[in-house]
Amino acid sequence: MKLQFENIQASTGSSFTLLHHTSVKESGMVWHHHPEYELVFIPSGGGRRHIGKHISRFEEGELVFIGPNLPHLSFSYGRQDPYEQIVLQLRADMMGEAFWQLPELMPVQQLFARSHQGLSFGAETRAAVGAALREMTTQPSFQRLLTLLQVLQQLAQAPDVTVLHAGSSGLGRYGKEKERFNQIYQYVQLHYNHDIEVRELADLANLSVPAFCSYFKKMTGQTLTDFVQEYRVNQACLLLLTDATITEVSYASGFNNLSHFNKTFRKITGHSPSAYRKQKMAELV
Repeated sequence: MKLQFENIQASTGSSFTLLHHTSVKESGMVWHHHPEYELVFIPSGGGRRHIGKHISRFEEGELVFIGPNLPHLSFSYGRQDPYEQIVLQLRADMMGEAFWQLPELMPVQQLFARSHQGLSFGAETRAAVGAALREMTTQPSFQRLLTLLQVLQQLAQAPDVTVLHAGSSGLGRYGKEKERFNQIYQYVQLHYNHDIEVRELADLANLSVPAFCSYFKKMTGQTLTDFVQEYRVNQACLLLLTDATITEVSYASGFNNLSHFNKTFRKITGHSPSAYRKQKMAELV
């Protein structure tokens, strides 16, 4: 099964991502990885748990915490029955490195460290954290952030946790591919608001330009151009929630032509930048 990289962007108006799926979501990402920590809550039912080297089944719902770049199978894979899941994804640097080093957050630091092996939680924690995650789906952004910290504290102190020993040391070439692609992704993160030359990324990956283009398409299902444009539009979506003008957002997110920005933004989101801003601002009121 091909290992794929999943490009995750924070939810609008938030520093992390929260998704609520009430049916099987066909994302095309089956066996995949990403640099975010991921908390998956499935309230009921059984399924396959394949995280790193760990393979097993769950029968009465699931609550699992997965560390960065730990390959895992989509929990909806092969499901045809009624299905629900809430997924929370956050990057380690979402509040800055110093924040997580606060003494009050020592248990959370330890939780993050253990998550690199994959953690599954029992019925008691699943019920409590699941209820908090449901509340988060309807909370305003600031309250949602406070609830996130409470959820992390609950997970850190949970007595009914099982370490899955899913560490990727035995994943062979997958481990190397993760490291190489993470370098590429970090480069895009740092340089998305400037011109990105395929030659620069090919050199970073130690590949020729044709080999890099083939490799990138295999890993993401997208061309480099489409990937970067999507990343820039996602950044623009966040900037549109500030006081910046449409033109300022265009240039700040890496577009050097306002007409091209408007066209690309509409193609990816289905809305013009101004309509998107109006809609999202109304939702945040």
